[in-house]
Amino acid sequence: MVGQRKQKGDQVTPSIRIFLVCAFLLAACGEKNVYVPPPPPEVKVSQPLSQPVTEYGEFTGNTQAVNTVKLKARVEGYLEKIFFQDGDRVKKGQLLFLIQQNTYEAKLKETQAEILANKARLEHAQTEFARFSRLVKQKAAAQTDVDRWRYERDAARAAVMAAEAKRDLARLDLSYTEVRAPFAGRVGRRLKDVGNLVGAGEETVLAEINQIDPIYVYFNINEQELLRVRSREDTAAQKAKEEKWPAYFGLANEKGYPHKGYLDFAAITLSPTTGTLLLRGVFPNPEAQVLPGLFARVRVPVAEPKPALLIPEVALGYDQQGPYVMVVDDQNVVKRVAVKLGAQVDDDRVVEAGLQKSDWVIVSGLLRAIPGKKVNPQKETAQKAADAKTSQARPTSPGKSAP
Repeated sequence: MVGQRKQKGDQVTPSIRIFLVCAFLLAACGEKNVYVPPPPPEVKVSQPLSQPVTEYGEFTGNTQAVNTVKLKARVEGYLEKIFFQDGDRVKKGQLLFLIQQNTYEAKLKETQAEILANKARLEHAQTEFARFSRLVKQKAAAQTDVDRWRYERDAARAAVMAAEAKRDLARLDLSYTEVRAPFAGRVGRRLKDVGNLVGAGEETVLAEINQIDPIYVYFNINEQELLRVRSREDTAAQKAKEEKWPAYFGLANEKGYPHKGYLDFAAITLSPTTGTLLLRGVFPNPEAQVLPGLFARVRVPVAEPKPALLIPEVALGYDQQGPYVMVVDDQNVVKRVAVKLGAQVDDDRVVEAGLQKSDWVIVSGLLRAIPGKKVNPQKETAQKAADAKTSQARPTSPGKSAP
């Protein structure tokens, strides 16, 4: 019996525990739940950067040599020597090919001998003419003798002049046996080897040479862009006439437009098939790194520098209504502002309309910014952001660039 009582006492204890737990839960349920909203998302904002900006026109073109000459054999003969390696850079007047000279040296000597013979005949004719002129005055000679020696004198004088002309031609032919570079540049591969007969009744091209310092860049401007530039009410057009108008270009593997030159030519009429005007720029190329025929990206200023507002390109958004930015007002509320964009300047973009200099534009955290909702803006000045970008772009040590 005693054992049974103990078992009943043990069964009462868990029931009491359950009762106490339920009472505690009921007491806790008496308190009301209160919703705590999450904090506003954090975003970075910056004011537009105000600075003078030059508007540029961007085009595509290709490079061409300033001068291109095909070196041809101007006299007939066997090619004796070649004085360059294919692809060499040569100086103006440098000897490149030598054609056999013995034939032309002999012709030059022959003409020189002919000059001497004609001068001797001229001297003899002058002497006889002077003598017979004296004798005819003394009535010791006939007038026909005087006339004959006058003719001989004049004919000998003409023969001397003809012989001198032949000598000059022979000397010119002899000079043509030396084919020299007409200007400093790069010479291509030789098209004829030593021992070949050249200039024999046909135009024999020996090699081609290009002058690539400076180098030309040709590009086209379309009709709409041309009319827009010409309609501007500033001094750009007049300045372009009075001084060299700057131009810049970069190759396909180069960042930006590192090569600076100037415009020197514009076609006098637009192409009726493409509606474009051909322009040309001249650029220094002292190291001959830019070769003819390369694709080039060209940038030309089309107006004088003017004050403008710039914002980072990453701050822009686009939808069916056009480009826009997210702006934070005095109450830290986000609102969408439509903008009109201008030229691109490095990683920034010119805003022509829609923004004020005092506006705070969201530049980071755009995915967390919802129009009409509050945010927690972290303000930084545009100049500070620009300095940060500059410091990231600087080399960390000599010869090494920042990642």
